Amino acid sequence: MKKEEIFELMNANPAFHLATVEGDQPRCRAMFLFRANENGIIFHSGIMKMVHNQITKNPKVELCFNDFQKGIQVRVTGKLEIVEDKALKDEICNHPSRKFLKSWRESGTLDDFYNGFKVYRLIGGKAVWWTMATNFAPKVEVIL
Repeated sequence: MKKEEIFELMNANPAFHLATVEGDQPRCRAMFLFRANENGIIFHSGIMKMVHNQITKNPKVELCFNDFQKGIQVRVTGKLEIVEDKALKDEICNHPSRKFLKSWRESGTLDDFYNGFKVYRLIGGKAVWWTMATNFAPKVEVIL
């Protein structure tokens, strides 16, 4: 797969699994992608979540996306950065798929919304893909 095809798969299948580490224990949970392109893989969470603590202590992660219709899995390893861009946070809040965030921001559900709402970006990660047809083939890394 080419880089553009990988981004297309991610954006078409925005639910993914994120693996972090807490001490010596791996942790995995489902997340929801905001977007993936040449500017990075972007998603978000809140500082009250354990995932934020894990990312802060060790930003090395793995993301796993699946296109179940086509039988393709894409895994991406890399290092997350926290993006403190208020305009990007507003863009995410105003997106139709994130209506719940807009109400949190406007109602004051989080005491300090812009500090409590964290955006994560992975740039330059290494992606590999898997299908049943390529199950035993050597993995080919694609730099995103």
